Amino acid sequence: MKNTGRLSRKIRTVRKFAYLGMQSLKKDGIWITAGKVLRVLGLGRTLAYRRWAEKPLYTEAELQAQRERVFDGPVTFSIITPLYNTREEYLRDAIESVRAQTYPGWELCLADGSDEEHDHVGRICREYAEKDPRIKYRKLEDNYGIVGNSNACIQMAEGEYISILDHDDVLHPAALYDVMEAVEEKSADFVYTDEFTFRESNLKSIALIHFKKDYAPDDMRANNYICHFTSFRRDLLDHCGVFRQGFDGSQDHDLFLRLTARAQNIVHVPKPLYYWRAHGESVAQFADNKSYAGEAGKRAVRESLKAAGIPGSVDGVECSPTIYRVSYDLPSEEPSVCILIPNYDHVEDLRLCIDSILRKTTYTNYEIVIIENNSRKTETFDYYREITERNENIRVITWPGTGFNWSGINNYAVRSVAEGEYLLFLNNDIEVITPDWIQEMLMHAQRPEIGAVGAMLYFPNDTVQHAGVIIGLGGVAGHIATGFRRGDPGYMGRLSYAQNLSAVTGACLMVRRSVFQEVDGFWEELAVGFNDIDFCLKLREAGYLNLWTPHAELYHYESKSRGVYDTAEDRERSEKERDLFAKRWAGILEEGDPYYNINLTLNRSNFEPK
Repeated sequence: MKNTGRLSRKIRTVRKFAYLGMQSLKKDGIWITAGKVLRVLGLGRTLAYRRWAEKPLYTEAELQAQRERVFDGPVTFSIITPLYNTREEYLRDAIESVRAQTYPGWELCLADGSDEEHDHVGRICREYAEKDPRIKYRKLEDNYGIVGNSNACIQMAEGEYISILDHDDVLHPAALYDVMEAVEEKSADFVYTDEFTFRESNLKSIALIHFKKDYAPDDMRANNYICHFTSFRRDLLDHCGVFRQGFDGSQDHDLFLRLTARAQNIVHVPKPLYYWRAHGESVAQFADNKSYAGEAGKRAVRESLKAAGIPGSVDGVECSPTIYRVSYDLPSEEPSVCILIPNYDHVEDLRLCIDSILRKTTYTNYEIVIIENNSRKTETFDYYREITERNENIRVITWPGTGFNWSGINNYAVRSVAEGEYLLFLNNDIEVITPDWIQEMLMHAQRPEIGAVGAMLYFPNDTVQHAGVIIGLGGVAGHIATGFRRGDPGYMGRLSYAQNLSAVTGACLMVRRSVFQEVDGFWEELAVGFNDIDFCLKLREAGYLNLWTPHAELYHYESKSRGVYDTAEDRERSEKERDLFAKRWAGILEEGDPYYNINLTLNRSNFEPK
C-alpha cells in the first residue's frame, strides 16, 4: 500500500510539472522553459560554471596586447608564497602560473619550511630561480607555520606591492595585469579579484566561482569574502604590521581587516583571476581541515572591533566555522523605538501583526503607531478602540490624504509623532518570529555609519521573501534569494550573516530619526513602488551604509496595507514610478550594484552566473 501511495504521488508530481512545462512553453517559449527546467533540476549553475571554464577570459591576441603594454607608472609586485611539503605538481603549477603573467613587473618570494623528506621542494625552487632572476628562494631553518613562513616571504620582498599566492594554487595569466590597471587607473592601495575553485589538477573542472561584492565592511567582519587574489601597498603593510602569531588559519582575515581599515582606495576587480585548488587536504575542499581557523577568525574580528573602539561580541554560525555573527553592545538604557504601521482595513492581518509584537518582543522601550489609511469597515475601528484601550504603548493616528501613498503616509506619521529616537517602518502583514528582532536591528541602526537596517522576511511556506534588494535585478530593482528555503546558507553563505547592501525593503526597516530627517524622508512622488529603495539610495548617497541582517526574522504576508489596486490607472502609475526611479538612479543602474557582481544574472534572484 505504501509503494502504491508513493507511486501515486510521483505520478501527480510528474503531471503537475508536465502541465507547468506546457504552460511555460506557451507563455515563454522553449529557451526560457529549458532554463526553468535546469534550475528545478539544480543544473543551471553547473552548466554556467562549465561555460565559464570553457570560454577564456581573454583571447591570445588580448593576452599578447597585455604583454606589449607599457604602463605610465609601473610597480613591482612581490608575490609571497610560503612553502611546506608542497607536492611537486602543485608547486610547478603555481610557479609556472607566475612566470606566465602578461605583466612582467613581479618577483616571486618563496620561503620553504619543508622537512627533509620533501627536499624536492628546494630542488624545484632552485631550478626555477636559476632560470628566472625574479624568483627568490630561501630555505628556512625550521617550519614556522603559515604565519612565520609568510612573514619570511615578506622579509624577502622588495616590491611596492605585496600579492599573496598559496603554494598549491594558480594565477590566471592576466591576474597581475588587471591588478596593475587598478593601481594605475584608480590609485588602488588594496586590490582583490574574483576566484575559481577547481578540482585537483583540472583547471576546467570548476566546482565553484566566487563572484564577490565590492568592499563591504560588515561582510568583511562576518566573513573573509575577499580571500584571493589580494594585492596591497607595501607601505600600508608597514604601517599595519605583518601576519600575526595566534591567528593561524585565519591569518589573512586578520591582516585584511587591519589593512582595509586603513586603506584609502580598495578596488575589486570583478574577474575570476585566481584558481583555488580543492583537494583532500585543502580548506577549499573541506573547511574542517582547518577547524582551528574558525576560532582564529573570531579572535581576528574581536581584535578589529577592539581596535576601532567598538564594544561587541563575535560568535559562529551553524553553516560554516569561518562565518561569524557580530553582535554590537546596546546602551544599558534602552533607546526609544517607534514602530509605524500603515493600515487599510484587513483587521485579521493587523491583529496577527500586533499580537506577535506584543507576545514575542523582548525589547521593552517601544510604542506602536498605527496610521489609519481610509479604512471603511466598522470592525477596523472597533479593533483600534480595543487595542488602544488595552495597551498604553499603542495609538492610532489618521492620515488626512486619500487613496494610497506609502511615502506620504509614513512621512506624515514621522512629522506627527514626536517620540522615538529610532523609527521602525513595518507593514501590517508582518508576523514576528524572533523575540529579539528589535535588538538585532537596533544594534546596527545605532552605529553612526549605518543608515537603513532591514530584516529577513519569509513567505508563510518558510521560503525567503526578502534578503535584501539588488539594484538592476529584474530590470530596476528586486529582492535577492527569493524562494530559498529557510535555513539555506545561500550562495557563499550570504543568507547567514549581516551584510551591507544597497537597499532593503520598507516592509520592515529601521533607521535613526535624525538620519531619516537628514535625507528628507521618503520621496512622495513614489507613492507605492520603489520609495523604500529610493530612500536607501539617498542614504547611500549621503555616505551611509545600509545593512541587512538574517538574525531578525519575520513572516511577510505581502501588501495588505493598501487594499487592492489593480486598475489601468494603477498600472500607469506603476510604470511612471518605475521610470522616475530609473531616471533618478540611472548612474547606479548603468554601473551595476556594487553589492552584487556584474557577472551574476539580473534575470533571476538565485545568484546564477550570467
